Amino acid sequence: MALLNFRRRDPGQDPARGTGAGAGTEVEALLDGFSIEVMPRTAAKVEDFRALLPEGTRVYIAHIEGTPIEDMVATAKRLASEGFAVMPHFPARIIADRAMFDDWIARYQGEAGVKQALLLAGGVTTPLGDFDSSMQLMESGLFDKAGFTHLHVAGHPEGNRDIDPDGGTALVDEALRWKQAFSERTDAEMAITTQFVFDAAPVISWAEGLREAGITLPVHVGIAGSAKLQTLIRYAMACGVGPSLKVLQKRAMDVTRLVKPYEPTEVVEALAAYRAAHPDSNIARLHFFPLGGIAAAARWASAHGGDSAQPAAAAAGDRTP
Repeated sequence: MALLNFRRRDPGQDPARGTGAGAGTEVEALLDGFSIEVMPRTAAKVEDFRALLPEGTRVYIAHIEGTPIEDMVATAKRLASEGFAVMPHFPARIIADRAMFDDWIARYQGEAGVKQALLLAGGVTTPLGDFDSSMQLMESGLFDKAGFTHLHVAGHPEGNRDIDPDGGTALVDEALRWKQAFSERTDAEMAITTQFVFDAAPVISWAEGLREAGITLPVHVGIAGSAKLQTLIRYAMACGVGPSLKVLQKRAMDVTRLVKPYEPTEVVEALAAYRAAHPDSNIARLHFFPLGGIAAAARWASAHGGDSAQPAAAAAGDRTP
């Protein structure tokens, strides 16, 4: 049975706007333990990540089709050597077979000491090999055998037409139920990392639906870092961002705001206020997609209290999500 309540609440209903005097403290609390995503080519432009990010910050490494595994591992090794918790992507549909999968794990562990992974189906429509879902990667047993401690999976608060072409949520819902069950029968510390959004309301509604359906995995909400508005609209359309894209489109109609860089302040304040009012919510942390550059995203996080986010325990391999 599909999880019919995932979007039960009307997004227009009280999205918990963070405009009160406590908004700064609430935002700082939500920023604690924030993560950020890089690619080998963008990471190469950063002279020293220690000048941008708090010690121990979790850094995801996005694996785009065509990226050599050598570049991925070299980036992971460099980040680990600078004191960061590294979480590379494992996109199932671009992994040819079990031997390649095993080789990737061995390389990441042997050269960079990686024990964390973000598991994805991958952006290609037709699998290049034996795997077509993140669940198959989890079922393989290779992560458990290699001693991985943290496995994160993708979340789609506004739906995903690559998975549910009809615009519904049946297949996404089924997959999340399976992943919840996997987390309960294994020792893996799991969390859901979402696609980036520009409005808090759909995320809040979706997260409430997850809890009502018995899915208690922590949610790390994807947020676009500071960037030019045109850049964000282009990425949002390419990545299938849903209703929250209207926030950008509305902003684009205001000439006085069109020339100013977008900053995620409003959506983050709303999420922070909601979490402060609902401490039992699945919403746990923020994950930055630095679409306007790694430095810009890091500066925004620092300016809003992100310097206090030092999940050093995660780098040391603790059991936090």
